[in-house]
Amino acid sequence: MAPVASGRKDYIGAFACTAGHGCDELCRRYDREHDDYSSIMAKALADRLAEAFAEWLHRKARCEWGYGREENLGNEDLIEERYRGIRPAPGYPACPDHTEKRSLFAWLDAEKTAGMTLTESCAMFPAASVSGLYFAHPESRYFAVDRITREQVESYAARKGMPVADVERWLAPNLGYDA
Repeated sequence: MAPVASGRKDYIGAFACTAGHGCDELCRRYDREHDDYSSIMAKALADRLAEAFAEWLHRKARCEWGYGREENLGNEDLIEERYRGIRPAPGYPACPDHTEKRSLFAWLDAEKTAGMTLTESCAMFPAASVSGLYFAHPESRYFAVDRITREQVESYAARKGMPVADVERWLAPNLGYDA
């Protein structure tokens, strides 16, 4: 974020949205009717709608924050993310720790406001859901977290108030050592 002394407006936001309410019931009906195609298509459509909703919310945030009002982006521009800012999500390469969804859901009161919950493994329910953060800084770019050292894991665990073994379990794919 921009230092206060810079006088520059900078923003960070958070979101959680879903298009999955009712999808499980619909798919169970299709499954009972042995209509695999409709079940697969309903899940795929719900997933695409959730992603579209997240993209729409990001556009709304960019406009409300002022810098996106003059955007005139076509579908290809949106696909190529040619807008200012990023929307990283817990569990993806830039922030591989799925447990950060717990804080995000608490900040947003996602269960009350959107009817979304997290499983023990931090999977979102309904399944066709998207959550993450909005970073507005014009130089914000996606990146991938590389291999994490034991020292980094110990520091992260201390800051999160979690046992090192738990952090190692959640970040196993990113560990640069054998836990």
